[in-house]
Amino acid sequence: MATSKVVLVTGVSSGIGRAAAEQFVQRGCEVFGTVRNLSTAAPLPGVTLVEMDVRNNDSVSQAIADIFVRTGRIDVLINNAGMNMLGAVEETEIAEAAVLFETNFFGAMRTIQAVLPHMREQRSGRIVNVSSVLGFLPSPYMGLYAASKHAIEGLSETLDHEVRQFGIRITLVEPAYTKTSLEANSPKAKSTLSVYDSDRDNVAAAVARDVSKAPEPYAVATTIVDAALGKWRMRSTPPGQASILSILRRFMPSGLVDASVRKQLGLD
Repeated sequence: MATSKVVLVTGVSSGIGRAAAEQFVQRGCEVFGTVRNLSTAAPLPGVTLVEMDVRNNDSVSQAIADIFVRTGRIDVLINNAGMNMLGAVEETEIAEAAVLFETNFFGAMRTIQAVLPHMREQRSGRIVNVSSVLGFLPSPYMGLYAASKHAIEGLSETLDHEVRQFGIRITLVEPAYTKTSLEANSPKAKSTLSVYDSDRDNVAAAVARDVSKAPEPYAVATTIVDAALGKWRMRSTPPGQASILSILRRFMPSGLVDASVRKQLGLD
């Protein structure tokens, strides 16, 4: 009888991470899910919750070590934990940008570096980094979030070249807007500049409208599970808007992409 895969999903308190963890359980995997505070986390049937803060080196190292002691292996890592922020680049303080990158980029890098020694030893593994359509499209007033996802994309492609010699592959999942607390409750840059008020308000309204019509996390979670357990490919986009945007970005002239983005966000 084949041994079930050991899967670690970061950020399972709600949204995409929670839905993905549930689907991994349904696929017969042994699933661990990270939360920042075990005492306040809602139970998730079939998932072992692990307290871990992706922004803290010791927290990540200890959590990964504990999982390995319990299981003897880690087959799949899903880097899902993340945050968003709304604001013009000029009005975003460096400290605010650093907090976002600590979660979205360095958080993923910490977990990757913690699991790689185990995956190299077992000569196998799959790491799924949850990016975004904003990892390949411009996004006015979400520049730092987009920058963090562009960074994840570059890291993922490079890392895949480095570790495939050990039987490890890296893959990206690029969802569009999804109905989650991340999308609905994005913090705003604190030091706003009035010259950006009109356009920023238009973008905020467009994002709120799109999130209200966005699908639930199930489809994105399915894409994550397929990317983790199925045939390897560098990028996967959930069906619907994300797949359409990926195709348009590849084949539509850049001027039309630019105009389309501005129209969608109410900037013209």
